[in-house]
Amino acid sequence: MKFSLKEDGKRLLVCCIASTIMALNIKSFVRTADLFPGGATGLTLLIQRAVEMWFDVTVPYTLVNVLINAVPIYIGFRYVGKKFTLFSCFNILLTSTLTDIIPGFVITYDTLLLSVFGGIINGCAISLSLMMNTSTGGTDFIGMYLSEKKGIDSWNLVLGINVVILSLAGILFGWDKALYSIIFQFVSTQMLHTLYTRHQQQTLFIVTNNAQDVCDAIVSLTNHGATVMDGIGSWEKQERQVVYSVVSRSEADKVLHAIRKADPNAFANSIRTEQLSGNFFRKPTE
Repeated sequence: MKFSLKEDGKRLLVCCIASTIMALNIKSFVRTADLFPGGATGLTLLIQRAVEMWFDVTVPYTLVNVLINAVPIYIGFRYVGKKFTLFSCFNILLTSTLTDIIPGFVITYDTLLLSVFGGIINGCAISLSLMMNTSTGGTDFIGMYLSEKKGIDSWNLVLGINVVILSLAGILFGWDKALYSIIFQFVSTQMLHTLYTRHQQQTLFIVTNNAQDVCDAIVSLTNHGATVMDGIGSWEKQERQVVYSVVSRSEADKVLHAIRKADPNAFANSIRTEQLSGNFFRKPTE
């Protein structure tokens, strides 16, 4: 496990920013609206509230959150990546500590607004962490594990797990807050789908006269191969070559830019890939 001062320093800075955003969101949106945001955070708040209601004891957020994250941390360390898990642990501890010490402030008492915009902020903070190869803990580890092993975008499955947690909250504390919490989690998941695209794929069809240069550009940027097919243009009846390749959605814009440099006259069509079978290179998580 090697460390780079520049890259890991940047990752550490992003962890601090994401943790601060998460903590402020919990104090000013989640707790104001009395929501359960799902995942380890939601389960922590659920346990805190249950203990306080039944035993009149306030349990520190940090203690409960760290204990809940113990199993996901093991999954991350064992199956996802050691450096990924190490920075995620820092993220979890910092978020928990900031949640305990920073004061909350009320923006609005409108529960629907807090659910929607709190979900947007939550999704942005999680995406920011994942884009820098770290996470906010809890179900993020499960989502990353399934994405790495199965090669799928598994965040909708994580949403299903969170709905189970929120249903338990509804049984214990009332369905109105649980349903608002599901709105919060749904919005958060959609933001995650939009911003974090590593495990989504794009299919590229490029019509070109410089197929080798285009293929070289794709390989150098993504380490993905390509298939070259012969074709004939219907308008000028001239021979053309069609390059077919599948790349990560997060790489697609860079690849298209490189293709334009390799062949300014190339015609490229980028299509979202719904399902993929076979060997597809994925950069391993550190």
